[in-house]
Amino acid sequence: MANHSNPQNRVALLRGINVGGRNKLPMAKLRALCADIGFAGTRTYIQSGNVVFTTDLAPAAAADALRLAILDRFGLTVPVVVRRPHELIEARAASPYAEHDPKFVHIVFLSDTPQASRVVALDPERSPPGVFEVIGAEMHIHYLGGSGRSKITLPWIERQLAVTGTGRNLRTIDKLIAMCS
Repeated sequence: MANHSNPQNRVALLRGINVGGRNKLPMAKLRALCADIGFAGTRTYIQSGNVVFTTDLAPAAAADALRLAILDRFGLTVPVVVRRPHELIEARAASPYAEHDPKFVHIVFLSDTPQASRVVALDPERSPPGVFEVIGAEMHIHYLGGSGRSKITLPWIERQLAVTGTGRNLRTIDKLIAMCS
């Protein structure tokens, strides 16, 4: 697949695996799949689909390769977003809520930068006391009361912004950044 002439670190963020007994995908099998499609040095973090690897593929191409391989081998339709390590660092630094408890601050990594008109149309009062801000291809959310009862959900975000995405709290993002070092 890839010729690995200039392999670089990438971070794949898979959405909705190993959640509530659905889309079961053991991390050992995910790592083996990544190796089979040409990703090197694959490491995973927790069971929710965080994968660090090296490849010469661009992030979008790596996301497509992994998404299609998961569908082919496991029959699972799993949205995949891939970022370069510096993009995680930049998103983390841009968080307007970074000074708050990292467990309640999330960044939703979007598959593409949403249209400005869709961002402006978002209802800022969707789920008080939670707040959010879209910056580029990320939505930053502070779930002040926790995410469990919030109406700022991935299905709502995807419908409103017409892109796919997957979220991680700042603790997980910090761990993924450290894994890339």
